[in-house]
Amino acid sequence: MEFLPDAWEKTVRKSSQWLKELGLELGSRNANATLLVLRSVFHALRDRLPPDEAVQLAAEMPLLIKGMYFDGWDPSATPVKARSKTRFLAMVIKRMNRPTSQSEAERVTCAVLKLLGHHLSPGELRDVRGSLPAELGELFPTPERVIRRRPGGTISRARVT
Repeated sequence: MEFLPDAWEKTVRKSSQWLKELGLELGSRNANATLLVLRSVFHALRDRLPPDEAVQLAAEMPLLIKGMYFDGWDPSATPVKARSKTRFLAMVIKRMNRPTSQSEAERVTCAVLKLLGHHLSPGELRDVRGSLPAELGELFPTPERVIRRRPGGTISRARVT
């Protein structure tokens, strides 16, 4: 018999669901590559946000993902003054630690932000977006494109008109 407290089982399940959704959005079956994308974008976002907002954002994450989000964080060095989309995407590319084009960095960043849009409260998503320069806000998903859950927990991508 395996011994796991309910809280651990819950966070493993929720964290796995986040990764599964992101993998689907990215078209990736590689969980390690999906985790690298999530970590890279989250660290760039965390470092760009004011510390108070970075902490508030994490409050809505599953525990395992929250730990990855905070790993290596130095709040005294934030927020990084990346005001342009190009500079922010360069932060993502640096954290990917492998050759990545700017267009690929933008694609994966948009996918991660779409995942956040699916899981964060509308107010928190609005606060995060409002804490960033307008040019970075363009990376967030538009309301007409959403991830929907089917009965039974499976995921589908759908356009809402």
